[in-house]
Amino acid sequence: MKTRIIGLAILGACLGATVALHASDFVGVYAVVEKVVLEPSDTAPQRIQIWGAFALADKVNGSTYRPAERGYLYYTCPQGRETMCRAEWADLQSVAGKGTGVGFGQRWQDNGRVRKRTEKPATPDVYVIEKGVVKVEKASDRGAETLRIVEDLRDALKQR
Repeated sequence: MKTRIIGLAILGACLGATVALHASDFVGVYAVVEKVVLEPSDTAPQRIQIWGAFALADKVNGSTYRPAERGYLYYTCPQGRETMCRAEWADLQSVAGKGTGVGFGQRWQDNGRVRKRTEKPATPDVYVIEKGVVKVEKASDRGAETLRIVEDLRDALKQR
């Protein structure tokens, strides 16, 4: 009987840890992308401007994000990871202007800053490569909380 209780306690602890891990969100940036500008050209990009609305991870805990901000992110590829970086940029370009919510980057890294629409592009941040670009179109993709973040991003884009 004692062995059974200990076994159930261990099983419960494992299940509890699984739920806690699942509730954490490791995405660094949620976005609704309006347009993408590749520099110096589409065929050999070295930098990217991602225009739209963004919610960056606040780094306080595993699932909170700063309020939606409209503007653009400006990135350069991390040295030695250009191929993967450009593949993710192509993914971001494929959703531009479609109203699709996406996530990228990594919560505990520096994912850059949202720049004002009037700010000239200078000193790009380094693009964070983690788990790729994830789409958020329905609650089952990343959870109801994340879907609410994406709805806030869409609302931010409606405001001029």
